[in-house]
Amino acid sequence: MGVVNVTPDSFSDGGQWFGAAAAIEHGLELVAQGADIVDVGGESTRPGAQRVPADEELRRVRPVITELVRAGAVVSIDTMRAQVAEWALEAGVSLVNDVSGGLADPYMPRLVAKAGTPYVVMHWRGHSHDMQTRAIYADVVREVHDELAQRVEAVIAEGVEPSRIVLDPGLGFSKNPAASGPEAHNWQLLASLGELSSIGGRDFPVLVGASRKRYLSKLFDDEGASRPFLENDAATAAITALSAAAGAWCVRVHQVPANADAVRVAAAYRSAQRS
Repeated sequence: MGVVNVTPDSFSDGGQWFGAAAAIEHGLELVAQGADIVDVGGESTRPGAQRVPADEELRRVRPVITELVRAGAVVSIDTMRAQVAEWALEAGVSLVNDVSGGLADPYMPRLVAKAGTPYVVMHWRGHSHDMQTRAIYADVVREVHDELAQRVEAVIAEGVEPSRIVLDPGLGFSKNPAASGPEAHNWQLLASLGELSSIGGRDFPVLVGASRKRYLSKLFDDEGASRPFLENDAATAAITALSAAAGAWCVRVHQVPANADAVRVAAAYRSAQRS
């Protein structure tokens, strides 16, 4: 899954694709490089970000989604708003990627159920402006698993088919970016994808969104100086290989070629394992 942030303030690319023309070109480039899905979002969810109005979010994504769908790309909409998702579904997107897992907008699960589209349900504890204050866990793997299970139960109750649900552990969202120790929430979740995906006797597909995130920079901090996000692409590819080898359904990334290679390496590794 290749990322197209149609925002001026995303942590990873700083508004590089904010203009519609640039975003469309970038989305088509991601497809040409091997992305199976292009994930288009018009609202930044970086730590500390403030929400934008729904009409502004729609204004940003409309021309991009329209042109990418017209070009034959498989497109997902990255939004927490049913209003935005509804327009996108009518425009031809194939998947709804909701980082709130239906908590930000109670109408979202009903919309997804009616549309019969795949639905990414992410672990989420609150909006970006204060989400890091919620990164408090006694056992991060157990608590994230249990909170995802609650969301799965809730969206199924709204009519979403279980076979349409994809889980996302929400790396970086209300998670401490520490590189080691008991506060290394992201690493503990990555090491436990199999446990996280098993809910109610069913193994759900898992989407991993690790690309360029701050907990990767923390691995390489030099005497307090934080590594720039754009220098985390090699580390991201390593996470992609580990996630794919662990059975992840999809990885959400900013650069496709190295990550596509990592997925193929992991596939060969998995196929060679002895049963």
